[in-house]
Amino acid sequence: MIRVQEEIEVWGTIVFVDATSTHVSEKSLRSAIDEVRMFTHHIDEVFSTYKTDSVVSKLRRDEIRIDDCSPEVIEVWNSCANARYLSDGAFDPWKVAGGFDPSGFVKGWAADICADMLVEAGAAHVQVNAAGDIALRGGFRDGDVVKPWSIGVVNPENRLEVLQVFSITDGAIATSGTYERGAHINDPYTGMIAIGAESATVIGPDGGLTDALATALMVSGQDGAVWFSQPELAEYSAWVINRNEKTSWALGPAITN
Repeated sequence: MIRVQEEIEVWGTIVFVDATSTHVSEKSLRSAIDEVRMFTHHIDEVFSTYKTDSVVSKLRRDEIRIDDCSPEVIEVWNSCANARYLSDGAFDPWKVAGGFDPSGFVKGWAADICADMLVEAGAAHVQVNAAGDIALRGGFRDGDVVKPWSIGVVNPENRLEVLQVFSITDGAIATSGTYERGAHINDPYTGMIAIGAESATVIGPDGGLTDALATALMVSGQDGAVWFSQPELAEYSAWVINRNEKTSWALGPAITN
């Protein structure tokens, strides 16, 4: 059994990659991680709102139209529109200063692709952690036993305290809050900083959508619970810390306690 762990500095953060295989070599795993590294930097070149020559920056300046963009940009654009619909507009990357900003979707979406790249290269157990947007495949090996990944959510006011742990074999989990960047999420309804929740975690099969929904719950707080009654979100779960209260709420199939 070969296990390789690497850190990739990109997207203004660190992407942690953990890949284990029982049948491919360490060289093959490291080569696959190199491919992942190149992909993450490609995503930065395409979707960054900080790079003036990125595709998204050109979209924001109306220098190009979405119809003229590559399939991956059109996919993200359409997926963002779907997330906006499912969240009743609480996630709306068009209602931000400067124009279209898919940052609240892209990290989770890209982490999913990175995880699938590693599985395709022969890794059976994969974790890709993009600063709280995590894609998981195949659980992890504890000796001869395969167990679900245990993903902890920490207290936004005390990073040393783990408040909740989720067990996930395959899927994605995303947490939004004031952990790395402080209060930074825009409320598309008001144009002000979001005050709906202190922290929001979403678990589900699609990394981009979990990322977007966690962002949206930061805006709407408990009012967003109704979204999860939609058939499209039947496989999604949420765990949210209320702002200005020492309480939380949870729903969905991944919530067991």
